Amino acid sequence: MASILIVEDDHSLALGLIYALEKEGYVVTHCKRVADALAKIDTQHFDLVLLDMQLPDGLGKEIGQKLISRHTPLIYLTIVDDEDEIVQALEDGASDYITKPFRMRELLARIKKALSHTPEGWETSQFLRIGNAVIDRDAGKVFMENQLIPLTALEYRLLLIFAENQSILLTRDLLLQRIWDISGDFVEDNTLTVYVKRLRQKLGDGVHFTTVRGIGYRVDQ
Repeated sequence: MASILIVEDDHSLALGLIYALEKEGYVVTHCKRVADALAKIDTQHFDLVLLDMQLPDGLGKEIGQKLISRHTPLIYLTIVDDEDEIVQALEDGASDYITKPFRMRELLARIKKALSHTPEGWETSQFLRIGNAVIDRDAGKVFMENQLIPLTALEYRLLLIFAENQSILLTRDLLLQRIWDISGDFVEDNTLTVYVKRLRQKLGDGVHFTTVRGIGYRVDQ
């Protein structure tokens, strides 16, 4: 289920977009201002953003630049019907540019197209999925159901190791070596058990850790 952020200050248009997108099964978040949107994308993961170009406290481009740097697909929705502006937005990395007024069915089709295309740079694994969690490796953050999950440095590193080795049985010795290498501190066997337990508590049913008694752990895709 894809999550979509709408950044739009027109209340009526925003309500129509929210209704149409939720009817299609998307998880929708709405912001009216640049500042609010920037705060949201720092604490939540979105699969796509619909972005107005002109907002009460600034320009949508400010948000767009940040999204493009993170390889997050975005579609501009704007009254600015200027060829140079459109070309520049697309060359900068926007997935699409739609001028207002627009037809809702056309917008939904373009959203599906944008979501179906892997953004340039995604193959470099900025984002890594494990179960229902999304790891943003550039930001060092983990999101679950669109919410930021606070992890310690060792918890984050341990989850990253599991995410990079999904469906592989990882021995306790191997995990201890990997964690020790990254932290520079000695990690006891009992400490590993504690960290896996903490990850289970924080991630809940979103990520399934299988304990293979006497050997180690595995996380299936």
